[in-house]
Amino acid sequence: MRFIETWTPATLVSTRDLAPGIREFLIRPDQYDGVAYPVGSHINISVTIDGVPETRSYSLVGEASPHGFKIAVRRADDSRGGSRYMWQLKPGARLDITQPASLLAVDWSRDSYCLIAGGIGITPILGAAQALVRRGADVKLHYAVRSRAEAAYLDDLAALLGDRLVVHAGDEGKRLDLDALFGSLPKGALALFCGPMRMLDAARHAWIGAGLALPDLRYETFGSSGTLPTEAFRVRLKGSDVELEIPRERSMLDVLNASGFEVISDCKRGECGLCAIDVVDVDGEIDHRDVFFSDHQKESNQKICACVSRARGTITVDTLLRADAI
Repeated sequence: MRFIETWTPATLVSTRDLAPGIREFLIRPDQYDGVAYPVGSHINISVTIDGVPETRSYSLVGEASPHGFKIAVRRADDSRGGSRYMWQLKPGARLDITQPASLLAVDWSRDSYCLIAGGIGITPILGAAQALVRRGADVKLHYAVRSRAEAAYLDDLAALLGDRLVVHAGDEGKRLDLDALFGSLPKGALALFCGPMRMLDAARHAWIGAGLALPDLRYETFGSSGTLPTEAFRVRLKGSDVELEIPRERSMLDVLNASGFEVISDCKRGECGLCAIDVVDVDGEIDHRDVFFSDHQKESNQKICACVSRARGTITVDTLLRADAI
């Protein structure tokens, strides 16, 4: 497994409000060595949602610091409770966290790099920008936000990149035109993207439309972002009379496992596909929030990543777990 969850105790050292609704957290593990971590790394944090222990994943901000790990959390009303939990924490709070891990592979040999961030997606992109500038690479960052007032780390990025930072602020009428951007990229450019699911879907379609090789578009997305509102839904188990409710605060993976219907998993971010289970019937609509399946696979609704994807209504799934085999 790529993600081995070795938990370690840590302390919340400080918090800092970066923009309306975005707060930075400096977290220092008890045994901290400040060793560099790969670009695009994240940590998992043990949180408590309505009295139930849960796990939430957050991208690390910037390159390694001697002071600890930095994350930035957007306070989201339409979330599963992780941001509300984090925002109520005060400096000195004790936490359990995992070591940094990353699935974002960066080819450092390219001649040109295009970085794209949507909103809070700037968190992993900042570290990529720092690493590329340090290497003297040809890099430009496109930062899409609703307004400059809501853009986290804008001053840091301006100081780092100068005119290589392009801000696309919706309230200024400067929306990001992905078709034009990708059509202007030099041959062999590598793009690194992080943003909400709808923006990622648009980026992938624009990338393919520009005739660019899909492996040269590398990305992260938010496991909490989707096309449908986050709400409770129901899951039926094939071949049984079991029907489970998935509350808005919990994932299907967590509820299935807690109910004894074990589903193997790894990243819990919708990236590795290990937790994918068969979908037998859909009475409603599936909201595929993973980045593992292709558009065609998502449209077929034959499988669902239980760790991040959700639904409206009721779906019937087959976990392949049989009572007579236990």
